[in-house]
Amino acid sequence: MGESILNALMHLFAIVANAKEEGISGKGKRIVESFLSRYVKAEIQDEYLHLFENYSEFYKREMEYQTMAHSRQTDILSLTEASKVCTKIKAELVQEERLIVLMRLLEFVYEDKVVSESEFEFISIVAENFKIPRSEFINCLAFVWGDTLDEFDKSKFLIIDNKVTEWSDNLSWFMKKEPKKVDSDYKHLYCENLYGRIIVMYAQSVNLLVFKYEGELNLYLEGNKIISEKTYQLSNGSIIKGPNIRSIYYSDIAGQFLKEESQEKIIFTAKDIEFKFRNSNNGIHKFNISEESGQLIGIMGGSGVGKSTLLNVLNGNLTLNNGEIRINDFDIHRNRVAVQGLIGFVPQDDLLIEELSVFQNLYYNAKLCFKDFSEIQILKTVLKMLQDLGLYEARDLKVGNPLNKFISGGQRKRLNIGLELMREPAILLVDEPTSGLSSTDSEMVMNLLKQQTLKGKLVVANIHQPSSDIFKMFDKLWILDRGGYPIYNGNPIDAIVYFKTQNSQVNASESECVTCGNVNPDQILQIVETKLIDDQGKPTRDRRVLPSEWYEKYQDNIESNHLPLRADKKLPQSDFKIPGRIKQFSIFWIRNVLSKLTNKQYLIINLFEAPLLAIILGYFTKYTTNGAYVFGENKNFPVFLFMAVVVSMFLGLTVSAEEIIRDKKLLQREKFLNLCRISYLTSKIMFLFVLSAIQSITFVILGNFILDIEGMTLTYWLVLFTTACFSNLVGLNISAGLNSVITIYILIPLILVPQLLLGGAMIKFDDLHYGVTDKVYVPIVGDFMTTRWTYEALAVAQFKNNEFEKHFFENEKGISDASFKTSFLIPKIESILLNCERSVEFEKDVEKTGSHFEMLRNEITKLAEDAGMDIFPELEQLNMNDFSLNVAEQTKSFLDQVELYYMGMSSESGYKKDFEYSRLVDSLGRDGVYEFKQKYHNQALADLVLNRTEVNKMIEIDYKLIQKKDPIFMSPDSKFGRSHFYSHVKRVGPFYVDTYWFNLAVVWLGTIFLFFTLWADILRKMMNYFESIKLVRREKRRK
Repeated sequence: MGESILNALMHLFAIVANAKEEGISGKGKRIVESFLSRYVKAEIQDEYLHLFENYSEFYKREMEYQTMAHSRQTDILSLTEASKVCTKIKAELVQEERLIVLMRLLEFVYEDKVVSESEFEFISIVAENFKIPRSEFINCLAFVWGDTLDEFDKSKFLIIDNKVTEWSDNLSWFMKKEPKKVDSDYKHLYCENLYGRIIVMYAQSVNLLVFKYEGELNLYLEGNKIISEKTYQLSNGSIIKGPNIRSIYYSDIAGQFLKEESQEKIIFTAKDIEFKFRNSNNGIHKFNISEESGQLIGIMGGSGVGKSTLLNVLNGNLTLNNGEIRINDFDIHRNRVAVQGLIGFVPQDDLLIEELSVFQNLYYNAKLCFKDFSEIQILKTVLKMLQDLGLYEARDLKVGNPLNKFISGGQRKRLNIGLELMREPAILLVDEPTSGLSSTDSEMVMNLLKQQTLKGKLVVANIHQPSSDIFKMFDKLWILDRGGYPIYNGNPIDAIVYFKTQNSQVNASESECVTCGNVNPDQILQIVETKLIDDQGKPTRDRRVLPSEWYEKYQDNIESNHLPLRADKKLPQSDFKIPGRIKQFSIFWIRNVLSKLTNKQYLIINLFEAPLLAIILGYFTKYTTNGAYVFGENKNFPVFLFMAVVVSMFLGLTVSAEEIIRDKKLLQREKFLNLCRISYLTSKIMFLFVLSAIQSITFVILGNFILDIEGMTLTYWLVLFTTACFSNLVGLNISAGLNSVITIYILIPLILVPQLLLGGAMIKFDDLHYGVTDKVYVPIVGDFMTTRWTYEALAVAQFKNNEFEKHFFENEKGISDASFKTSFLIPKIESILLNCERSVEFEKDVEKTGSHFEMLRNEITKLAEDAGMDIFPELEQLNMNDFSLNVAEQTKSFLDQVELYYMGMSSESGYKKDFEYSRLVDSLGRDGVYEFKQKYHNQALADLVLNRTEVNKMIEIDYKLIQKKDPIFMSPDSKFGRSHFYSHVKRVGPFYVDTYWFNLAVVWLGTIFLFFTLWADILRKMMNYFESIKLVRREKRRK
């Protein structure tokens, strides 16, 4: 309290003192002294008391002067001065302090047991200026002056004495009777052996409890003796103690007033609960609790004792090994639907979306929690929560992250708590609410939690090293020891006495400082973890009392006295109701888009990265001849195509790699709320697809513009977009399955490098290591590479579908097929046939000749199928036993027929090609056709897909002759979609599918497969499985 306020208060007391006819009494001075002792250090109390006496003398002279003039002027002066002083100090006094000042003034006025009309008018003026509610002003009068007034609210008064006026809840339930009350006006609390009575008044507007004792027992509050008839304030954690009476706790008194305010009572019960981690003895040992709503419960213990684990057991995130957890007799695991929304959980981790504002975080949280709320209701709920959290002024500030702060740590913690408070859960579990906060912020957060208990909620908070004030806020304390052993369950202040007693300390009964009333919570853990001392007087690593021994003491002294509370058979109503999947998708989508739009750095990088890479690639691959650029002569064009695919793969990975891992903590909460994972994932995927579509089109437009690629924009875009989408799903899978961003970015090169090597551009598939290569088809390892499919689709589409080649492709295919058959295949078959004749005639190289006969049968059969001819009858006689000159002649005759067929095909195709070319010449002219070809037809790509650099046009493998000439004009034999590289079609059963569309379909099927692995969280489950195997092996080694 500031000096100016105290100065003004001394004015106020002095005015009241001089309003009395007899002046200041000794008791009046003691009231002032009592007030000063609350707000002023002992060394300066005399200074302010002396100031009070000086003001009193001043006003006494003023009033004596006014009395000589007119008696009424004295009263007017008193009231005017009082009003001025109140106006001056009320701006600096919170409402609770105003009420305390009023109580002291009432005591001061009533110290002679007589209240004059002017004194009452003076008190009324003060109450009016302090904005004290009329009802509470009357209650204060009744409390200080006695219950002689008729209009005060008796329900705000509690009488504590040794008179039995009602059955307790448990006793009435046992005796099958309703709780019976003798006097229903006052609230009552029974305390055996309490002679006299304690009167408690509850000021609801400021949540203030004051009391006075009327009796002769030696009672103590915070170690200080309670003086009869004197008013005391009950603060959090206060305990009234006395000889032969049980301790009266703040929570017992506050609970009496909360019973009526809380409409629906909650009993949270955990019976014989046990939890063990897999392959470990750590977890939570057998524990029983039965707690009522309206309490703030703290969990204390050293690091790693299982405090967070206990919260996750109580909220249902972890499955029990034994026991059950119930809310009003409803099992939380068996009745998940019934108890949905009743438990709130605030983890230690930050659950905020950094890019959104404070308001937006609460707003979209509300949209996901209140299906039936209208837009106006949601806005009202959000604004009210902002007011309750004290964040209304900061509502438009971006949340940011702990390193790039826009709001303070205390504001972040309150906002995190607000996300759960908005749902109004009956039970709120909070993990480390004060972690990393200053003492001021810690108290603000704990006050916020304490306020929830006043609304009838049960709040359980895991806390580490609380201050004295925070420690006293708890109504009950649970303490855990290493290994998950519960070792205490009871009142926080009594915990200090309990452990001191168990440790046989001399001052065991002292729980708090007699002078200041502070407690030292750290001494509890110091006692628990006391080490043995060796012969040299140094502490050892061994503890004096093991966790299991503390647990045994707990079971004997505390657990044995545990009595479960009676629970109602109904649950409180909750407005919490999650929207449908489509609605969730739209909320997730909007939330995700907004978070990205507010991140300027993210937008700049992801929107400009693709065009910048297109410029770089286009510039460095733009090959010029004699200073002029011609698309048809650009020998780097195939490199550009492949790198375009690699860039799309890279962009797709980088934009998605952090999407889920950055939301990992948020996903835990959304899983706790039973929100739809598919809706969340779909919103992420759709956003990434849109972003990839934008990146792909900007890359294609710029890249094609630089390299003068015309007529292929949509073709390129669809391939690159498909590649990026597949890559998006790869990135999302690793983002969901791995635990570290660093690990993810280490993994990206491991994904991209195989795509580079096995994409078919850098190394020919025929030139791979013999262990993986396949001379007939693309090897299996290549088929698993996305770049193999998309690069082939681009290369084939560019060669086959460009504006020039599409006029000639079918005719050139016929010419190529006929040329290979007549110039390479048939001569080779005839040569093999000749060798077979000689070998049979001279009976040499029998084994080699047998393989040649098998090759002849295979190739002639295939030739007949391709030419649509019937196989000659002597084909099966092509073997060592049945071969003869007649068979040889029949074979040669058949080959001559096939050769004639393909020569005719070549002539026909050549004629059609010449006709088409002549038509173009007539239309464009010879120079125009040349320019037309140079504009659309790239020679380097043609050399690549026609395999012109390959010397061997045909190879022998497995009794077959494999064509290596003009692969783009070849049709594959496999009916299962496999083919050689650069094939223009793929075969599926009897059908032929264009390579472009087939390859895109393969990649999209892979994308769909990855979606299902993402939805099922396969990668994370696999990682956890391998991790569990490692743990089992480690345990076996230890044993």
